[in-house]
Amino acid sequence: MEETEPELEPPRSAHLGSYKGEVRLVESASEEVMLLWGLGQPASQRHNAFVRQSSHTLSLDCCDRRLTLLQSPSSMSTPGVTGAVMWDSGVVLAKFLEHAVDSGQLVLKGTRVVELGAGCGLAGIVAALLGADMVLTDLPDRLKLLKKNVDENVGDGPPRCSARVDELTWGDDIDSALVKPSHPNFVIGSDVIYNEEAVNDLLTTLKQLCGPHTTILLAGELRNDVVLECFLEAAMEEFTIGCIDQQKWHPDFMSNRVALFVLVKKVDAPTQTDYNNL
Repeated sequence: MEETEPELEPPRSAHLGSYKGEVRLVESASEEVMLLWGLGQPASQRHNAFVRQSSHTLSLDCCDRRLTLLQSPSSMSTPGVTGAVMWDSGVVLAKFLEHAVDSGQLVLKGTRVVELGAGCGLAGIVAALLGADMVLTDLPDRLKLLKKNVDENVGDGPPRCSARVDELTWGDDIDSALVKPSHPNFVIGSDVIYNEEAVNDLLTTLKQLCGPHTTILLAGELRNDVVLECFLEAAMEEFTIGCIDQQKWHPDFMSNRVALFVLVKKVDAPTQTDYNNL
């Protein structure tokens, strides 16, 4: 009698944190990386489809207005400098936030949001325009460009639109104002998973910022499978992680070179009754 191979269980899905959409649970770092690279073939996709890193400005229609962000392409040649130009993941995250709010999958109005590694600041600016009390953070030498972009794009925003810029170095003790009187509702970041050496510091800061009801949204460029696997494996010790399917992104801003993850502290992990098969 011919032996049959055992059927593979389909990925499980759940609702995590304050994001109302369904996400595919990440239950193995290596399997998730294989899935993203094997099915998506990111290396074969167009690079920088939504940005022009050689330009000194990036314009994007979002939140019923035209946003214009300054970039510093000349800084790209300086060793160690990041955040001087936009990457696709930042545009994907910003447009995802807008689309998720418009479709009722996310509520940002009246929430406290912190952006890590804000760079040019697009995602944080969009969150502020969507009603969040926004703090955009980055390293000290990145703040000048970031503040210019925030002032230019949020200054004439809707009433009660709030955004400020603050210094934050991953791994250092955070300013207590970021977690008082309560932890932020959301922590967001794009292209923050780029270097194995930075993974531990990034996770230290995420753990400091996050309370039991904080939802993390991270958009990552799929350029290095080793770095992503390293991050996922380390993060899974303390966080439940889900991957948001592209069908839930903004329909005009999808890319197989980008992955979008939701993380919550494991005290908020879903129970068995929350799971269902995709």
